[in-house]
Amino acid sequence: MPEVINIQQPLQNPFGHLASKTRGDKVIWALVVLLTLVSLLAVYSATGSLAYKNYKGNTEIYLFKQIAFIVVGLMVIYFAHLINYTFYSKAAKILFIISIPLLLYTLLFGVKMNEGSRWIRLPFINMTMQTSDLAKLCLFIYLARMLSKKQDVIKDFKKGFLPVILPVAITCILITPANLSTALLLGASCLMLLFIGRVKTKHILITIGVALIPIVFLVMAAVISHKSIDDEKVIATKTSSGLFGRVDTWINRMEGFIYGHKDVGNDDQYQVNQAKIAISKGGLFGVGPGNSTTRDYLPQAYNDFIFAIIIEEYGLLGGAFIVFIYLVFLYRCIRIFKRCPFAFGAFLALGLSFTLAIQAVANMAVTVNLFPVTGVTLPLVSMGGSSFIFTCLAIGIILSVARNVEQMEKPAKPSAVSGEVYEAV
Repeated sequence: MPEVINIQQPLQNPFGHLASKTRGDKVIWALVVLLTLVSLLAVYSATGSLAYKNYKGNTEIYLFKQIAFIVVGLMVIYFAHLINYTFYSKAAKILFIISIPLLLYTLLFGVKMNEGSRWIRLPFINMTMQTSDLAKLCLFIYLARMLSKKQDVIKDFKKGFLPVILPVAITCILITPANLSTALLLGASCLMLLFIGRVKTKHILITIGVALIPIVFLVMAAVISHKSIDDEKVIATKTSSGLFGRVDTWINRMEGFIYGHKDVGNDDQYQVNQAKIAISKGGLFGVGPGNSTTRDYLPQAYNDFIFAIIIEEYGLLGGAFIVFIYLVFLYRCIRIFKRCPFAFGAFLALGLSFTLAIQAVANMAVTVNLFPVTGVTLPLVSMGGSSFIFTCLAIGIILSVARNVEQMEKPAKPSAVSGEVYEAV
C-alpha cells in the first residue's frame, strides 16, 4: 500500500520549542518583561550624559551593557525555572556554608568603596560581585529547608527557634559592618518568613528587641551629635575605623534623616534634594521619556535613585505603575505559596518574594525621603550588576516552584494512541 504523505502539516515555529519549555506563572513572566523594558528606558535616559562624558559621545554604551545584562538575566531565569526546586533543598546546606566564608573574605579583603567592603573581584573576568546578594539567596534557601523540617518542633525554643534564627543572625552580623541597611532589610524579610512559618510570636518579638538595641544607640548618637555645640567634641567622637569604619556614616545618615544635614554639601542630603527636585518636576504625567534634566546632577541616577528619574519622566502615574507591578508580583508569589502542597517550596517562593518586595519598597522610600539613604537597588530596574543577576536567579527559583505546582495540578490525560492514562509531567 503506498505511503500517504500529509502535505497540510503546519510550518514549525522556531520559538515553539522554547515556548513549550517555558512554564510557571505567566503573570510573573509578563511582569519580568515589563520591568526589564522599563529598565532599558530608564537606564538609557539616566546614563546618557554620563556616557557622553566618559565615552566621548557614545551615549549608547550603557544601553548595550544593560541589554547584555537583561539577556543574561532572562537566560538565568529560564534555566533556573527548569530545575526542579527540590534540587535547591538538597544543595541548601552546602550553599549556606559556602556563603559564610565568602562574607568573611569580603569583610576582610574585599574591594573597599565609601569605607565599606562589599565586593570581591572575580578572577579572569575582572568584574566585582557583591557577596551579600549571594548570601541572601543562600540564606533563604537554607531557611526554607529548615522551616520545612522543623514544623513539628517549631514552637520549641531550643529545637525549633534556635536552628532557624542562628543562620539569620550569622549572615546579618557578617553583612552589617559594610552594609547595615541590607542587613536590616534581610533580617526583616527573614522575620516575616519565620512568622509565616509558625514560629512563636514571643520569640520573634525577643529577636526584634535585641536587634533594636544597636538601632536605638545609633539614634541616640545622632541626637547627641546634632545637639552638640562644640565642633571639636563632635570630631573627637568620630574616630571609628577598621571593621566599624562606617559607624560615622550611619550616625550622619540617621542625623540627616531626623533633622536634615547641617552641611548643605553633604552627599546624602544632596542626593535626597536632587531626588525631590526630580519628583517635583515630574508632576502627575512627567516631562516625557528621555527629557529628564535632574539626571545630570543626581549621583547614582541609574542605580539607587532611578525611581526619581522614572517619576520625573513618567510622572506620579508612572511611579504608581511601578509600585503596582511589584504589588502584583508579591500577590502572585503569595498565590504560589498557597497552592504549593510542600512546605519547602511554599516557604522558598514566599521568602524570595518578600526580600525582593521589601528591597523595592526600601529603594522607593529612600527616593521620596521616607527612609534614610540605604544604597539598595530597585529590583530588575536599576542598572545591571551582580544584584541584577541574583535577582533574576531568585525569580527563576520562584518560577521553578510555580512550574512544579502547575504540573501537579494538571489532571491526568488519556493517551491518544492506546487510551491509557498518563500523568502530566
